[in-house]
Amino acid sequence: MTHSPTRRTALLATGATALTVGCGEYGGSSDSGSSSVEASAGTELAKTSEIPVGGGKIFKDEKVVVTQPKKGEFKAFSNICTHQGCAVTSVSGGTINCPCHGSKFNITDGSVANPPAPKPLPEKQITVSGDSIQLA
Repeated sequence: MTHSPTRRTALLATGATALTVGCGEYGGSSDSGSSSVEASAGTELAKTSEIPVGGGKIFKDEKVVVTQPKKGEFKAFSNICTHQGCAVTSVSGGTINCPCHGSKFNITDGSVANPPAPKPLPEKQITVSGDSIQLA
């Protein structure tokens, strides 16, 4: 004797599938079939002049955000939100911003400026040599 799924089981399965599909754009997988690999140490990310003072720039392929909180001070953080793993998409108004649920992180230290993110963005190591910013 076979039992058909209950309404609750069907709704849970549908919801989980929708969540997985909905987060695909921002989550860790891509549709291209190629796997993205984080850049290795020594890879140049940008010239210092490309990072605005009081702002930053996102390097999607390298999975890093570089900020310049004040002139000549450069910081780097993971571009993956600590809430549900979405990729952050903008840096403005002194924060690194996640589009999924509104989390914001301070450009100075990656700390949470606006929840629901529970933890700061992990810091990434960079070196600045002359006008070149590189992954350490």
